[in-house]
Order: sequence, then structure tokens, then C-alpha cells
Amino acid sequence: MPERCAVPGFLRGRRYVAVAAAPKYFMMYETETLATLASPAYVERLNNPTPWTQKCLALFRNSNRTACRTTASLGGGIGGAIATIRLGPSPGREQALRQWLVAEALPTILERPGISAAHLCEADVETTTVKTKEKDIRDKPDEVARWVVLVEGSDADIVGRACREALAPKILEARGAEPGAVTGLYALHHIVEA
Repeated sequence: MPERCAVPGFLRGRRYVAVAAAPKYFMMYETETLATLASPAYVERLNNPTPWTQKCLALFRNSNRTACRTTASLGGGIGGAIATIRLGPSPGREQALRQWLVAEALPTILERPGISAAHLCEADVETTTVKTKEKDIRDKPDEVARWVVLVEGSDADIVGRACREALAPKILEARGAEPGAVTGLYALHHIVEA
């Protein structure tokens, strides 16, 4: 995390540990712009991993790495727990699903006591698939999430309940998501500020 956060344009890195999720860890980096994740400085860092990074990455399993554009970000602050919902829109339903999430679902979930923030992030495939030496260290290519909804709150029980009641897979499907949305629930472990 300190290596990444030392790259110009990085703002913050967060590490979470699974409460009810796979994989075991969820890492999230916030940057000034999406372009930071394809910048020469960042690509240089990924093409020259330190010995510690090489050792750690060789142990990663079932990685899901996705560079995302933040479509909507509501609320303020960082919660002690976060839910990640990986989903994708059904063909022809992208705009309807996005509109429902941004205008209805996320604002409503944010009104719940204990919920501090909610975000919709959409994958940028070109940025995600930039070829680097670090990718060769991993056990297999990273999975890429099409969209990710993040819900942050004071604790895992509050965040988990909110997602089960407002963003369950069947609810998402009825609003235009493809079947198979995957929800993970994580507790905050560590934050590094740039």
C-alpha cells in the first residue's frame, strides 16, 4: 500500500478483511483521476516490483482487480465496514439500472442509520488491462468486475442488513442486473493516506 500511495495522483489506500466474503481481502485505492491508474509513474511502479511486492503477489489467489470510474458517490466519510456488490447490467438495461441505483437505491440506503456512504463504480477495461510485469507474478489473470456497488457503514451487521434488504440479487435483477450478483462483506483493517 505505501508503494502505491507514493505514486503521484494516489490519494488513499484501504485494506479490508472478510467478514462474509471471498476473497479474504479487499483493497481499494482512491486516485485523483482514472488516468492515474495508467500513468507512466504507476506503470513504472508495476513494471518494477520490489522484492516484497514480488513475494506478496506470488501468494495472491482469486484476485479481482478492476480500475473503475466512479459514477456516483453519496455520503461522506469512511465506514468501519464495507459491502462490495459485483454486478453487471443485462443487455439493454444499463441505463435503467444505473438510473435506479443513482437516483433511488443508493440515496435510500444512505438514509439508514449507520450507513455513511454509497458508491457506484463502473469498470474501465482499457485501464484495467494495461499489461505489466506484476500481472505475470499472479497465479492467474485477474477477474474484472463490470460494475461494483460499495456500501459503507459503522459495522458489518448494519451494512450487511442494508444490502440484504435493499440490494439483494433478486432486487437487482428486477431492476436490470444480470443474474449472479456477488456480495462481499468486509471490516476495515488499515488505511494509508498519500
